[in-house]
Amino acid sequence: MTAFPACPSSCPVVRANAADDRLAWPVGQVRRVASVGGEVDETKRNLLKLAVVAGVLGVGGGGVVGGAIQYLQPPAVGISSYPKTQLFDVDGAPLTATKVESEYNYKTSDLYLFNYPLRNEPNFLLNLYPGASGVPGGVGHHNSIVAFSAICQHLGCPAPAIAYYPPNTCQAIGGRTFYIHCSCHGSTYDVTNSAANLTGPAVLPLPQVVLDWDQATDLLYAVGENGPPVNGHLNTLQGDYSVGTSSQLAKETPVILCNFPS
Repeated sequence: MTAFPACPSSCPVVRANAADDRLAWPVGQVRRVASVGGEVDETKRNLLKLAVVAGVLGVGGGGVVGGAIQYLQPPAVGISSYPKTQLFDVDGAPLTATKVESEYNYKTSDLYLFNYPLRNEPNFLLNLYPGASGVPGGVGHHNSIVAFSAICQHLGCPAPAIAYYPPNTCQAIGGRTFYIHCSCHGSTYDVTNSAANLTGPAVLPLPQVVLDWDQATDLLYAVGENGPPVNGHLNTLQGDYSVGTSSQLAKETPVILCNFPS
């Protein structure tokens, strides 16, 4: 073994001699030197080890590596398109426009909710007649049956904290005596105008469910959704499993609190 002279304390690198360059590197930097041949690049060495292990696990371990990657980045749960979902009343009977118009109107204080298009996306079903007719997206004999997301667009408060307020529940807002209001932070939405904002702090309207009225059978279906994504979802089709081909109304009592931003 060749004995190399000690490096003076002032030298910036350790260097044996001009002929042997194996030990030339900045002071404080650790570098491994092979006994035979050139230096070993530890980064490349570790990457090669990882590649070999991954290959063994992927082939011999039944796709263990692939499973680990999926665990780290789980696939988004959701659906690729809006289903055509038939609506059913609280009693389990098929929901018809005639039944909605005879049982519910703009003075109805109870909430009637159905999930669509995903199981964790509740929506209000409203009949605004005779308070309003011919409203955007309305169906039925008076184009007054509409449906809006029951999750507030501010911080995601769900029904019954966000609720439909019939006339004389609180004061008129923006000339409207009936509207959807969130008791969490005071956001209010115009049910006669695609749930546009009447008061903040929400700045986005509620998503509106596209309803289809089969006039031959009088049946009601949910077939799509317009507007921004449901709050808490990157898009309305992702975040849970589909409701499928049917969705039943559920009745709830609203939380009423007349707190409107000044």
